[in-house]
Amino acid sequence: MDKKTLKHLIDVASGRESADLCIKNCQVIDVFNQKVIASDVYIADGLIAGFGGDNFPAAKEVFDAEGKYLAPGLIDSHVHIESSHLSPAEFSRQVVPHGTTTVVADPHEICNVCGVDGFDYMLKASENIALQVFLQFPSCVPCTPFENAGAILNAPEIHSRIDNKRVLGLGELMNFVGVCNAEDDILDKIMEAKNAGKIIDGHSPGITGSVLDAYSASGVCNDHECSSPAELEDRISRGIYVLLRQGTVCRDLLNLLPGVNEKNYRFCLFCTDDRQSASLIEEGHIDNNMRLALSTGFDPLSAICMATINASVCFGLHDRGAVAPGRRADLILFKDFENFNVDDVWIGGKHVAEQGNYLADDPHVKPENVSGRMNVKDFSASRLVMPLKSSKVRTIKLIPHSVVTDEGTAEVSLDSNGNWIRDDQDIVKIAVVERHKGTGNVGLGLLEGFGLKGGAVATSVAHDSHNIIVAGDNDKDMELAVNRLIEMGGGMAIAKEGKILDSLEHEIAGLMTDQSGEIVAKRLKELDQIARKELSINDTSDPFMTPCFMALPVIPAIKITDMGLFDVTKFKHVTVEK
Repeated sequence: MDKKTLKHLIDVASGRESADLCIKNCQVIDVFNQKVIASDVYIADGLIAGFGGDNFPAAKEVFDAEGKYLAPGLIDSHVHIESSHLSPAEFSRQVVPHGTTTVVADPHEICNVCGVDGFDYMLKASENIALQVFLQFPSCVPCTPFENAGAILNAPEIHSRIDNKRVLGLGELMNFVGVCNAEDDILDKIMEAKNAGKIIDGHSPGITGSVLDAYSASGVCNDHECSSPAELEDRISRGIYVLLRQGTVCRDLLNLLPGVNEKNYRFCLFCTDDRQSASLIEEGHIDNNMRLALSTGFDPLSAICMATINASVCFGLHDRGAVAPGRRADLILFKDFENFNVDDVWIGGKHVAEQGNYLADDPHVKPENVSGRMNVKDFSASRLVMPLKSSKVRTIKLIPHSVVTDEGTAEVSLDSNGNWIRDDQDIVKIAVVERHKGTGNVGLGLLEGFGLKGGAVATSVAHDSHNIIVAGDNDKDMELAVNRLIEMGGGMAIAKEGKILDSLEHEIAGLMTDQSGEIVAKRLKELDQIARKELSINDTSDPFMTPCFMALPVIPAIKITDMGLFDVTKFKHVTVEK
């Protein structure tokens, strides 16, 4: 803000000059005193000037709120935009009408594919859109050393971007083992954030006691991986903000809410983490977190604080999060707390959404340097053949509706050459095809409980390194599905009986598309229906998201990488044979 702008703001607040906008007849939510005040709100140069007074000059524009509630814009305190399958501009079009005005995004998905090129794309693609997007620089690229990602980001890369004003700090420290063991490379990354005066995001599922002490001593500010009230209390007792997550797959909010009370709610925020386009359209965004909390009888004003001012304090975003003089005019208008449907949204004083309609005209940035990321070497069906020394094998055994897996044991059928072949058991082949460095790696394993019969599904969205992952019961269809992804530059594909039944291109790093959210949601549903109908994938699994998470070697118990089957509990690769 320059001196001229400051003077104008003070003059408007004092009634000496006209405001750009007056939102009149509001029930203003005061997040500081947690009460509601009947008032008008005056806005100048995108900032809140004040609440008006006697004989104030008429504003240039007047909006009648008709007695509705006026609250600060909602803040998503931790999100991976890539998981929506949408470009930043399209993501903005989907979430802003739901009242989200600011997000703190960790782009570690695209950075695992494209390194700093991916980070720079996310900065550029989100720079001039209505949604206020702040980034955290990813701390774990690659996620583990037991797979090949598209990049390696260490302290020098963090140093090169951490001073950007839109970079709030270091992204989620998933390698909590490395943190607690005080490993040099992890400490170097942490020190880059500390030296820049930036915050550090946490990721510490299930850890307690002295291990949690060591983790929090590193300077971790928040954690979105809580699953119980006891974990929530443990983290708050150590000064760690807890992010109550409600994503498409991971839904912890209702489990955690009983642990939130009048003494600790100021240390609780809302986040989505990973939320697909269909979930955004059908359920909403942070407004969905609000509705869920309110449905339990949770105090409405405390919930508003968790969605606004608490996040602004946690992340040092002191220019927003409240309807108060000098703050950004990031505002939402809604009729009641019973339904909590957002009617109007202003960002920086601009009316950007009305009755669910997006009013902004955002530029869509071409995915230069982040498209066509398919460096696959020497792939063919022959690479999918699985010779076994024994018919007794370990499987990745699915747990219904969960990304956690068990280690299964089975006796499988082998052909005359000792290669695995499909029998009557619900066991199919799963493979990870390395797509970043041209290593030619193909990791093979067996997936139990997926229900797939007579074909294959493949996706280049495979957390967190995002190699190609394919599941199928025959090598020909698996090869066909993988090759379709290579041709498209990434996405999703279904193959059956030597034909591609359907596919969806993800031209941005193989993770996102610039198509509209409505089209993407529709196409994802169509792919889901085809996979279930034609390949008999069961109702307790998602045809694409389930395989996607099988490549995540930080969630127990058995997963798969391009280097082979991986035991997360032992943190090492294991053979398929028992």
